[in-house]
Amino acid sequence: MPDTYKTISEISSGIYKEKGSKFISFAIPVATAEEAKDIVKNYRKEYYDARHVCFAYMVGFERDEFRANDDGEPSGTAGRPILGQINSFDLTNVLIIVIRYFGGVLLGTGGLITAYKEAAFDALQQAEIVEKTVDISIEFSFDYLVLNDVMKLTKTFPVDILKQNFDTQCKMKVAVPKQFSDRLIEQLIKIDTLIVE
Repeated sequence: MPDTYKTISEISSGIYKEKGSKFISFAIPVATAEEAKDIVKNYRKEYYDARHVCFAYMVGFERDEFRANDDGEPSGTAGRPILGQINSFDLTNVLIIVIRYFGGVLLGTGGLITAYKEAAFDALQQAEIVEKTVDISIEFSFDYLVLNDVMKLTKTFPVDILKQNFDTQCKMKVAVPKQFSDRLIEQLIKIDTLIVE
């Protein structure tokens, strides 16, 4: 698993026109495949008058969960070129939707591939690409007596505290960049915390 990944910070859009057809594109940051599918449904409703609403997405730090959809265009002429742009920018956790308004002139398979590729490229050109760390979440419990030691560790390492409960038996859930996770776990074990996988 990599330590970092590249994605986009917010929604961006682009456009490509060819022989009267208009290809409007949107690059959208997403966290899961479910989120991507829900967004596609919403865009289909919003652009109900468009001939095609094609898309591709890729999610996951290892860039191994993806999908491309031609939405009625000839097989491989829309979704695959869109996915190709996600790959060429080396991105993940991103959805690209390209909406086509038909202009009355057939573009042929080569023309369609170019149009969808260029529309996706334009949306990504407008996007702010950011690098994020791959974070691992760690849950652990500990005795109240070692609370100070645990809190020192949370300041030593770049952790985000996701949940905490300080009772007689304290519990905490933190997110830490992958590159620090093993060292943090080692230190927690040294101060007698119980790691909950």
